[in-house]
Amino acid sequence: MKVLRKLYFCTSNKGKLSEYREILGKLGVRVSMARVKVKEVQSESLEEVATEKAREAFEKVKKPVFVEDAGLFVDALKGFPGVYSSYVMKTIGNDGLLKLMEGVKNRRACFKAVIAFADEDGRVRVFEGKCEGSIANEKKGSEGFGFDPIFIPRGYGKTFAEDLRLKNEVSHRRKAIEKFVSFLRKSYLLKGAVSKI
Repeated sequence: MKVLRKLYFCTSNKGKLSEYREILGKLGVRVSMARVKVKEVQSESLEEVATEKAREAFEKVKKPVFVEDAGLFVDALKGFPGVYSSYVMKTIGNDGLLKLMEGVKNRRACFKAVIAFADEDGRVRVFEGKCEGSIANEKKGSEGFGFDPIFIPRGYGKTFAEDLRLKNEVSHRRKAIEKFVSFLRKSYLLKGAVSKI
């Protein structure tokens, strides 16, 4: 069985990087930022976007590398911002999204995360996580990043930004990472792996 000591993460998001470093570090796997630029594929599918990015990242890094694409899908906005979440965050942010939701009764939404991992041979595998919830009426909390201050996970009364520990336990990213880690455990010898992440 192959030993995996280091993974490259193709991202420019330092918040995501620290979340992955913390979780994968418990498995004895170091995560380094892959400082390469990859094209943003135009697609309605997070899976397709992540898969193409992972393929391109592998061509540049030539080592096991993963990417993650995530999106906030709001029911009342027909799934918007979805794959455009990063762009929407940069342009109108939480305030703009709350403005779009003014007077809207149906606040249901979900976060999705897709991890695409290219192994040492460039084969890509995809792992998805989903977290159901709703859009808050106002921003709350200062933890996390992105849409965290306006997303309340189902069954809880706080936004992700109010309780980072809660986010790390129930988030879309956490669920995708659990699937990813399960695959890594089956496929590689992980030095210093712990039984639980």
